[in-house]
Amino acid sequence: MQLQRFQLKSILAVTIAITILLLHSSASAQKPKKKQKPFQWVNELKLKIPGVQHATFHSPSMNVDVGYCIYLPPQYNAAGNEQKRFPVVYYLHGGRPGSETKSVRLAQQMHEHISNGEVAPMIYVFVNGGPVSHYNMADQKNAMGEDIFVKELIPHIDATYRTIADRKGRGIEGFSQGGRGTTRIMFKHPQLFCSAAPGGAGHSTEKRISEENGQERPGLVFAKGDNTYDLARKYARQPEPELPILIHVGTKGFNYQNNLAYMDYLKSLKIPFEKLIVPGVPHSAVKIYEKDGLKIMQFHAKNFHKSSQP
Repeated sequence: MQLQRFQLKSILAVTIAITILLLHSSASAQKPKKKQKPFQWVNELKLKIPGVQHATFHSPSMNVDVGYCIYLPPQYNAAGNEQKRFPVVYYLHGGRPGSETKSVRLAQQMHEHISNGEVAPMIYVFVNGGPVSHYNMADQKNAMGEDIFVKELIPHIDATYRTIADRKGRGIEGFSQGGRGTTRIMFKHPQLFCSAAPGGAGHSTEKRISEENGQERPGLVFAKGDNTYDLARKYARQPEPELPILIHVGTKGFNYQNNLAYMDYLKSLKIPFEKLIVPGVPHSAVKIYEKDGLKIMQFHAKNFHKSSQP
């Protein structure tokens, strides 16, 4: 009799536990997902970081304002430097859709290294990559992210700030989607940049795009050949001007292995590059910068210095 009572109590306890678990699972499943903020060409900067300001320019091709964030080093406004010009690195954010505020927190690390005299001063511009980050989408309205950057933002920055307004004073960098964008744009426009540092790029996706005639997934198709594999192959046929490249990635990042595979691909094409493998770091530009961001900045500074030599 006591055994039967014990078994009944055990069955009841298990039944109650399963019921609670099912109710909790049902409630979790019904919890509404956070809606993704719709794309905007201008986004409010809420962070306060030394040297960083938000600005806009009017896009002649779209007839709308486009936002960007810019970091000016302390030396930019220092007494006696009124005529001094500075090199500039364009930073391409990760994620979709685009926003000029997505990667701007990196400017805190950049500011610290420059202020401490660990690296030569340089300007950083944080780009809004458009609705499909850093891609041209000719079939969508106001969605030519790459062209807005290359053909409109760069000339605006050179006309508005004291930049070294040619290749010898211009670099490009980005992470994740921005790493993909950096790789495509640096190979497509090597005449614009003397330093390129793509990080954490999803090259396996780019490889699939190459193999499937531009399709990333159903409903998202890019121009044929506009991917990191085909563009590298095209550059390798005529590798001019010489393009210093630093590929950076964390060993715990989900794109680590496909970055290693892409490095092997570049080797097969005889395209030289440097690499920065950051042990124990996940897929995070912030974490990479916290650990080894100075090395990326020094890579740019080295190339700016080299390019400025007669």
